Amino acid sequence: MKTKISLIALLAIAMNGCNSMLDVKPNSFSSGSNYYTSEAQVLRAVNGCYGVLQDLYKSDYWAMAEMRSDNTNYQYDESDRGAQQREEIDEFLITASNNYVNNTWAQLYRNIQQSNVIISRIDNVKFANDATKQQYLGEAKFLRALYYFHLVRLFGAVPLLVKEVASPEEASTPKRASVEEVYTQIMADATDAAAGLPASYASSETGRATKGAALTLLGDVYLTRKEYAKAVTTLQQVLTLNYSLVDNYADNFDPAKKNNSESIFAVQYNAGLETESSNFIFTFGPRNGKKDLTGFNGNLGGNNIPTPSIVNAYEAKDKRKDASIYMYDSPTNAAFAESVAFGGKLPLIKKFYHPPYALDGRSNENWPVYRYSQVLLMLAEAVNETGSGDPLQYINPVRKRVGLDPLPALSQAAFRDTVFHEQRVELAFEDQRWYQLLRTGKAIAVMTAHGVEEKKRLSRLSPASYNIQPFQLLYPIPEREVRLNKFDQNQGW
Repeated sequence: MKTKISLIALLAIAMNGCNSMLDVKPNSFSSGSNYYTSEAQVLRAVNGCYGVLQDLYKSDYWAMAEMRSDNTNYQYDESDRGAQQREEIDEFLITASNNYVNNTWAQLYRNIQQSNVIISRIDNVKFANDATKQQYLGEAKFLRALYYFHLVRLFGAVPLLVKEVASPEEASTPKRASVEEVYTQIMADATDAAAGLPASYASSETGRATKGAALTLLGDVYLTRKEYAKAVTTLQQVLTLNYSLVDNYADNFDPAKKNNSESIFAVQYNAGLETESSNFIFTFGPRNGKKDLTGFNGNLGGNNIPTPSIVNAYEAKDKRKDASIYMYDSPTNAAFAESVAFGGKLPLIKKFYHPPYALDGRSNENWPVYRYSQVLLMLAEAVNETGSGDPLQYINPVRKRVGLDPLPALSQAAFRDTVFHEQRVELAFEDQRWYQLLRTGKAIAVMTAHGVEEKKRLSRLSPASYNIQPFQLLYPIPEREVRLNKFDQNQGW
């Protein structure tokens, strides 16, 4: 029996949601066999890949990569239980039929299909300049590598589809690929992308994947695989590409200062266009604060709310706290138990809060995928693990920027703990924390301790909440995929 990958067994590929900052026209495409015949058509298809990238980061992916961790939880509203399955992600209470897990899986494979269409068809198109062809191919491979990197960390062994699926008969694979096979493809794609992508673009092309983005992704992969020497070699190449820390940490998230010298790769959003705006404050802000915080009536999402754990994690002089977290003060907070821990206030992610807002539900913040500070902190971690070199040269500039004293020489074990903390507060709320917990092997210990504290302060939590078992370090393969494709389910689910 042929295996049907239900989410991508589509006969028509709609290249919609394209990014206006990349000057995309028109806004939709056909995947018909006679469409990809010119260089201009390939360009529009590549631009379409950035459109579906926008969709991923606006969807519930953040719940799986950030709210799963000790950085954020949710604001419980007993009058509206419509998002209970999302809340179960936070509490480790999900089942294989969880809609948000299924949606993220489906979105990632839809996005992979968009990249595969380009990779499969580009050789049939004549280009005036081979460098342009390699750029477009590199962009598609970078995005495919990024999506598979998400999938393998979230789900483990997954179907590995590297060719366009053009018919139901082609949507077949004998089994899930092994974790090693998936990583081999990721590393090959990221390596190819780094070779084919330029170091920079003209300002009109801002937002495209660059050589620096591909190298950063590859270095992140090596770090995750504990191939520390390769991580060092790869990430050090990024240091030669003219990135730098901005003086003010908060500028990284200010819509008026987008795509600055610290931005290596960011998902581009534009509030001026309905299909391309972000919506993060409308999703992440306290439910009861919409009028005060945005000027519009109704409720905010109450999702991805900073926890006491992260609020209390910053050192006393650390400027990142005020740039990252805003405390909403209102008498209406008293109706929510979450406010007790903060003296009646409710925290929200300030990184994605920049009023005023001209239109309800539309904001202008980009989503940072990779920043230069992360490269420095990954280098610090990798150098420390190799036992050779000085990791302080990478971590201390990150600390100095936010008003903290430089670190003295530390033992390897002590530095390991220090850089773990530094990465947490530097990258808080940027969809990095759950992956950091997995990579360092700290997920069960940290989340178990976090659960104990959460159950002390939130009486609504059941004894089953945060009862974390090793099998829960991977999400379940969506039940629909298991049923249709006869995949083995991840162990324990």
